[in-house]
Amino acid sequence: MEVDNCWNIRLVNCVIICLVIYIQSAFAQEGFLSIQCCATANFTEPRTNLSWISDGIWFPENQSCISRPVYKSEHYERARSFSSDISHKWCYSLPTRKEHDYLVRGTFLSVKQEKTLPHSSFVVLIGVTPIATVKSSDELKVEGIFRATRSYTNFCLLKKKGNPYISKVELRPINSDYLKKEPSEILKLVHRVDAGNKAAEIRYPYDQYDRIWRPASNLESQVTQTPPSIIKHVFARKHSLLPPAFVLRTALTHPERLDFLHEDLDTGYYTYSLFLYFLEPNDSVQAGERVFYIYINNEKRLKVDILASGSRYLDVVLNFRANRSVNLTMIKASNLSQLGPICNGYEILKALPRVKETATEEVDIMANVKKELLQQNKNNEIWKSWSGDPCLPLPWPGLTCDRVNGTSVITQIDLSSGGLSGPSPPSIQKLMHLRKLNISINGSSGTNSLFTSYFTYSTRYLSSRIHISNKLSRSIKESNITTDKGMANVKQNSSSTHKLVIGAAVGTALLVILAIVISVVCLFKRRVMAGPKFLMRNYSITRNAVYSVPSMDTTMMKSISSRNFKLEYIEAITQNYKTLIGEGGFGSVYRGTLPDGVEVAVKVRSATSTQGIREFNNELNLLSAITHENLVPLIGYCCENEQQILVYPFMSNSSLQDRLYGGAAKRKILDWPARLSIALGAARGLLYLHTFSERCLIHRDVKSSNILLDQSMCAKVADFGFSKYASQEGDSGTSLEVRGTAGYLDPEYYSTQRLSAKSDVFSFGVVLLEILTGREPLNINKPRNEWSLVEWAKPLIRSSRVEEIVDPTIKGGYHGEALWRVVEVALACTETYSTYRPCMADIVRELEDALIIENNASEYLKSLDSFGGSNRFSVERSIVLPPIKSQTEPSSLLSKPAPPQPR
Repeated sequence: MEVDNCWNIRLVNCVIICLVIYIQSAFAQEGFLSIQCCATANFTEPRTNLSWISDGIWFPENQSCISRPVYKSEHYERARSFSSDISHKWCYSLPTRKEHDYLVRGTFLSVKQEKTLPHSSFVVLIGVTPIATVKSSDELKVEGIFRATRSYTNFCLLKKKGNPYISKVELRPINSDYLKKEPSEILKLVHRVDAGNKAAEIRYPYDQYDRIWRPASNLESQVTQTPPSIIKHVFARKHSLLPPAFVLRTALTHPERLDFLHEDLDTGYYTYSLFLYFLEPNDSVQAGERVFYIYINNEKRLKVDILASGSRYLDVVLNFRANRSVNLTMIKASNLSQLGPICNGYEILKALPRVKETATEEVDIMANVKKELLQQNKNNEIWKSWSGDPCLPLPWPGLTCDRVNGTSVITQIDLSSGGLSGPSPPSIQKLMHLRKLNISINGSSGTNSLFTSYFTYSTRYLSSRIHISNKLSRSIKESNITTDKGMANVKQNSSSTHKLVIGAAVGTALLVILAIVISVVCLFKRRVMAGPKFLMRNYSITRNAVYSVPSMDTTMMKSISSRNFKLEYIEAITQNYKTLIGEGGFGSVYRGTLPDGVEVAVKVRSATSTQGIREFNNELNLLSAITHENLVPLIGYCCENEQQILVYPFMSNSSLQDRLYGGAAKRKILDWPARLSIALGAARGLLYLHTFSERCLIHRDVKSSNILLDQSMCAKVADFGFSKYASQEGDSGTSLEVRGTAGYLDPEYYSTQRLSAKSDVFSFGVVLLEILTGREPLNINKPRNEWSLVEWAKPLIRSSRVEEIVDPTIKGGYHGEALWRVVEVALACTETYSTYRPCMADIVRELEDALIIENNASEYLKSLDSFGGSNRFSVERSIVLPPIKSQTEPSSLLSKPAPPQPR
């Protein structure tokens, strides 16, 4: 009889729980999106009654599909593999509602026995924020919770090694309380545990949000059942963060303590959110009878009395930081409580700051550009590969992006490699930050589209739109067409007449185009001469480029020739050299103010200066011929009464040297992003010199004191007194005077007296080491092996002990990948032999990549490190030493040839 009663009780319990589940899931599937990759047709899964669709909408090609027998107990029979030499990113654009919260989950094929996917490694991103790296069968599911910022959200795979692959993508609306406090974060699931469960995992339809609850791995403590009536009462009160009924029906309890240990967290200290769920199962227990403390990694965090709130249910959210492991402990408050701790379930989610995506309007415009391009170029693999965010974490092939007001925008588009057919896409003209458009003439529909694009884009910046009618080209084509069969003979007899007509039409077209060119030029000149407030832009048409326009913050156009100041004028603006702001090899530098309020730096040659009239004339002539935003411009000069004076804009943030280790008054902490930006600016200035006027101009005195910082911390290379053109064919190639500064001097240049652009590269490498270490290039007050910065730092870098050289003021404030790129550039620049060193163009590209990583994709690379993709965030990387054998071809930045053999 007792057995029958127990059976009846269990039956009633199951009925009540099933009723709760039905109420939970009756409308839960609304808003669900379930994608089975490479499915041959849409289907409904019998176990969950969920509707699944194929991903053919996103990727219609079937050649990339994989189908194989079931591996173990997982039913991942189909997957899509992405392989391309062009693309690096593949995205599923998922429909979302702005300001609504979602759970997204990717399921990945196990590759232990999958020969078609050997050694693959790739990053999973929500939008442009990386949440995981998939590289083996250890991580079959990746799940994140996010708040939608647009009407769609990209779920992307970013290639690292081999071919990315995926089996399923699932999108589920979810409770907004997960992101209630930090909506700008993305929560990546680490563990979701049903503490009292000994059986299989729980998910939809038992969980209305389709969260997957896994059974606890260690169930040495007692499992307690919760009466269905209590569960029903809890759901009737509509608590916010509520696990499914099946999780609440069991709880893990212990008279003294509960321990949950997870040793599979990411390497490195990251922030996590812990969601804890408690339900008191005993009707007779009163408030104050079950009290316990929660410890996280042995730190007491909270005292819990479930019933103190007046409800039998309690959920708790705690944030913590952890490295690799977390120990969650619940200990009975012995002096307060009669009963031990209890837990129904918990979730551990890693908090990831959301990386800001490219401006919405730019993304939407580029989506239209892609559509317009593919209408006439359906088989173009480059444009078909454009997917997800156009700029982040890496730009689409053919695009160049920049940062404007903290947001990525498209600044350059190169369509020349695509073999454009048809007219250029009209949506491009809506890109307000576009500076350069490159369109190949080959394969285009004719010069009409080329000229139309040029005039539309260039005149947009002159506030005047000029449109060329397509009727002109059509009339030219139609003049050769006669459809009336009866006119065949007439056509033969009057071919010369038609040639005249065609010639006249073509001539008319050219005249119209010429007239437009003249109109644009006249308008352009009028605006330039109207006043200095008009912003000058540099327009040019090359064979494959429609136009090139500098950025919006280009300085005002002004005459390239410098002003010749009178000595009394110099004395007036400096108040008779009242304020000394610095001294150098040329002489003293004084602060002055022009009549219009512009502050200047006045450099006066000292009578004892080792630099004479030759250096003065050299700098005057050079700066009168060159201008670049990363070179200090020359405002004017004075050469009177045997005085040589140069006038420059005042750089309010002094020099890089002062900021790193100068006097206490000028020394200020530079964070890592600022240092990286300064390095890139200086590199761009040197690149301009090395490629100036088709002949390389070598600075010869690159050092941190010659890198000045304006009020916006923009780096500007200064002091061109030693600058010299590189040797050309027929020159001797030797310089009898070796110029430079100790600590920065190229050893090859010093020993051979052969000057090249690589001498500047060596000096710039020393500057990079200064930026990395915050140390002077030479300091004899240190131990003998640390006198030379280069000699001290290079062995430590080669042995991957970079943490020992990094400036202590920036430790913890950088991302490993960005730092390592700079370290590798510095190492390559300071090679003894110039053939090992990269050119400035390579250096600029590496530093640009590093800055993009630091600013736009920092979390991406942190996730690579933390998920085992690399050890760069912990600043560990092996350095490949240069090969011994000589090579005949020049090498890239990190693959170096052998040194020149002695003769």
